[in-house]
Amino acid sequence: MLLRTAAAVAGLLMLSACGSGDGGPAAGSSDPNAGFDAQIPAWRTEIENTNAACATKNNGKGCEAFEVTCKGAMPLTPEDTARGVTAKVVAAMRFASTSADGSTGKSAMAYAEFTKVDGQWTRADTAPLNPTTCAAL
Repeated sequence: MLLRTAAAVAGLLMLSACGSGDGGPAAGSSDPNAGFDAQIPAWRTEIENTNAACATKNNGKGCEAFEVTCKGAMPLTPEDTARGVTAKVVAAMRFASTSADGSTGKSAMAYAEFTKVDGQWTRADTAPLNPTTCAAL
């Protein structure tokens, strides 16, 4: 558990170093996390459109207060490398539903693992993570 936490913290530091004010390095750069920044807004949109907590819409919005609570690079396994994976990132996002009257409803969480193969990122839901450290629970 301690090694996973240390790996998650190291990944967070590595990801934070990736970002520059202009959206980070170009997708074709040698940075394994290049292009990742675009994945978070796409994930947020999918949560808004598909998560049950966001089903009740008020002025077109079903959820609000989206906040990425953690994101961390994960070490690649030999199996990952054999499949052509060049980067793997986990993240947790907190958000709140909205009520029909416009008030904030219940808080919810979503967890995802992003995988990069052949320069393309894909996302899959993952088991709950510690929302602060991204360590597995």
